[in-house]
Amino acid sequence: MINRIRDVRKQKGMTLAEVAAACRPPTTAQTVGRLETGMRNLSLDWMNKIAAALGVEPEMLLKGSDAPQPQVVARLTDAGAEALAAARDAILPTQLDSGAPLLCLTVEASQGEYRSGDQLWLRQMQPEDAPKMINRDVLAPRSGGRFAFGRLIDRQGTRVGLLPPGLGQRQLVIDNPPWLAVAEMLVRKL
Repeated sequence: MINRIRDVRKQKGMTLAEVAAACRPPTTAQTVGRLETGMRNLSLDWMNKIAAALGVEPEMLLKGSDAPQPQVVARLTDAGAEALAAARDAILPTQLDSGAPLLCLTVEASQGEYRSGDQLWLRQMQPEDAPKMINRDVLAPRSGGRFAFGRLIDRQGTRVGLLPPGLGQRQLVIDNPPWLAVAEMLVRKL
């Protein structure tokens, strides 16, 4: 197995010292550097500590040698597509990015800006966080195992108002949902 601590750390924009300080208990930048370079063995305990400090699942710190990892090779700027100085591993979002779980909604029939075949990744949040989600697309559980999806346009007390994405849809009001999941990432095949 190959250690990916440095790739993940750089992708997260953290220094060795920041990762070391975020470890529980804190450690030194030198220790993190030795773990990155393989000069010190990456035990299961260290892997869990470093992963928590970086906000990723522990398995993200290792990559097998059999399958190639997707690479970030360029960036799109005002001047157009630019090559990176060096390619780096593409790091997918995880549940630990904010501590809240990720959910996925698949689109089977086009509605509004969403097309059939899209996957919408949502971050599960507490209802009291609704003010942060105003004017964002959210998924809300309803009674009987059903769900409501739409733009969060209103919150009054324990009630939230969603406007579904299709044309001519009426506002849905959900009273006291146990959670809301806010859209975080759209995956669309071209």
